[in-house]
Amino acid sequence: MSISAPVVRYQHVDADGVRVFYREAGDPAAPVLLLLHGFPSSSHMYRDLIPLLATRYRVIAPDLPGFGFTEVPAERNYHYSFDNLAITVGHFVDALQLNRYALYVFDYGAPVGLRLAVAHPERVSALISQNGNAYLEGLGDAWAPIRTYWAEPSEANREVIRNAVISLEGTRYQYLHGVPQPELVAPESYMLDVLLMQRPGNDEIQLDLFLDYRNNLTLYPAFQAFFKATQVPALVIWGQNDPFFIPPGAHAYKGDNANAVVELLDTGHFALETHAAHIAQRIHEVLGHAID
Repeated sequence: MSISAPVVRYQHVDADGVRVFYREAGDPAAPVLLLLHGFPSSSHMYRDLIPLLATRYRVIAPDLPGFGFTEVPAERNYHYSFDNLAITVGHFVDALQLNRYALYVFDYGAPVGLRLAVAHPERVSALISQNGNAYLEGLGDAWAPIRTYWAEPSEANREVIRNAVISLEGTRYQYLHGVPQPELVAPESYMLDVLLMQRPGNDEIQLDLFLDYRNNLTLYPAFQAFFKATQVPALVIWGQNDPFFIPPGAHAYKGDNANAVVELLDTGHFALETHAAHIAQRIHEVLGHAID
């Protein structure tokens, strides 16, 4: 008996002066699913999900600048902001000639991907938001030290974020907090994140992005207007024990989009670590008719 599974390809493409690393699987002629990761991870977070979706779709997951295996040349003088991350991903999408895609957003991937959606709503066939926040009510108490940093971006407050979040302890916390069965979370997931964040200068990149995150909040009304205007078929599937993006942020999608299906899972921030098979199944069931 032979057992076959979709082959995942690991590739680079030049976009916006950046050598973008991405994972791709599935029939090149199939409908496209674009997966955008969050902090502090990379496309590696989709390693279990990609084969489960690639049986039906062309699945593409890039690493954002400053994350994973994407390379930003020093001479590029890249300014790390969410506006610029979105510009680079826009160039990436154009380089691969992706004119139509379903968008899977998580954490940082939400403000990046939703900028693309606002700029080109005609390209988005469906939306999966997995702990991808777009509402003020979705910000949990875990944001308190970051809000302090926003209000006063002093070196002292910057160091608080560095010590609390950009560390092995902080990264492990993001993966394990609120997970009833932590033995299901592969330790190489958070260890790889920490290793990549320890590259020279990367901690400063991450601290700059934490400071810039406040500018995403001012775009929430534009993101919500996209939901309301397009009524895009959407699966909002959320780790309900996430201390950063809390369940009211998931339920809020229904207020603007009658086509949003909201589902809470008994897990934490990185829901794919424990629920990849279930999330894949729900994408097929809820959005299979819409992704084209």
